Amino acid sequence: MSDQPSYLNFDKSKYAWHPNIDYRAEPEQYRVGKGEQGVLICEPYKSEIGLYWRFRTEAIAKESSAKIYGLFLTYLSDDDFVGADMARKYLQMGFTRARRYANYKGGKKYDAERNYAQLERGTGDPEKAAAARIFYDCWKAAEATETYAAMKKQWKHERG
Repeated sequence: MSDQPSYLNFDKSKYAWHPNIDYRAEPEQYRVGKGEQGVLICEPYKSEIGLYWRFRTEAIAKESSAKIYGLFLTYLSDDDFVGADMARKYLQMGFTRARRYANYKGGKKYDAERNYAQLERGTGDPEKAAAARIFYDCWKAAEATETYAAMKKQWKHERG
């Protein structure tokens, strides 16, 4: 496996998510995928949830993750699996991005000027570690929600 970032060889034509689809109007087009895939593409959810996605400080992360978790619960109560899954992905992304900034100064993991060599770990912002913990707890709470887990299992079985 390469140590270089995966975006260097990214093939858009093989990506399952497309920015020109309204996933609320056409939910059957949505695929769960792995991790955070599609999170920055799937509209209208990207615009609805992304408004609240912040992790600069612990306090901001608390407010942000609470709002996104609230949206997650609303989507569930509306029987909107795509919205719930997208909210879950934003919570996961809050964790992973905050961890990136906690681990690497400026959030940069690779040095483009040195053939994308991985930069030194442990040079980042300790405040982001606290933000990451907050998002992690909300992300895991969302995944543990029985209604969500059942919907996700059914969706993946029926649609992928």
